[in-house]
Amino acid sequence: MYKDEDEPVDRGAQISVEQQIPYSSREIQVTGHTEMSCQADKASMRISLSNNKESVNDVSNSISRRVEYILQALRQHDVKEEEISMRKHIHREQDQYHMEAEVVVKFSDFVKMESVCAVLLLKLDKSVCVGMPKFYHSTEGISQLRIDACVAAVENARLKACEMSSRLGQVLGLPLVVREEDASEWTDEEGAEERGGRPPHRPTLTVSSRVFVSFNLRPRKKL
Repeated sequence: MYKDEDEPVDRGAQISVEQQIPYSSREIQVTGHTEMSCQADKASMRISLSNNKESVNDVSNSISRRVEYILQALRQHDVKEEEISMRKHIHREQDQYHMEAEVVVKFSDFVKMESVCAVLLLKLDKSVCVGMPKFYHSTEGISQLRIDACVAAVENARLKACEMSSRLGQVLGLPLVVREEDASEWTDEEGAEERGGRPPHRPTLTVSSRVFVSFNLRPRKKL
């Protein structure tokens, strides 16, 4: 039968159809977004020393004594052995033997790092070169920041859905779908050559996460 499009719609019939939709199939879909940042949680410091002597034993003993003092200072500051790496190199220059040594130490406690640096400069002075620390983010720190950002985005989505469902006279139910739709990250790291004599830069990592979440809606219980 032909029906004119301008014919009034039976609103009562329309409402009765909507009321037949089971609450178990009703849902609300929202997105949530957040950005989280953290500074570098690790640093590596390079300690180098060198000397010239007329014999291999003399130059080796001279370098070994200073290396042992460096290692002793690190042990006194409770630096673990796995955080220390070392290399030595010796070669001949005309009538003398030249030996170089390098100790690289990784720190997560920056106060301890400054203390070690001060001790070495005080006791060994110009016989060692303590390099500027290089700050970086550990793999564990990056992974945890990514997780925290995603969880925060989900929580933001839940709060949004909770407010929306309350305005609609409904109660927010369990999540049906949770999906991270976009994730990105960036740092504000600068090159050492751009900083001149300024203190070493401690880069900040920022992680952005956007999620899609679908929740079940339940009717609000009547009092």
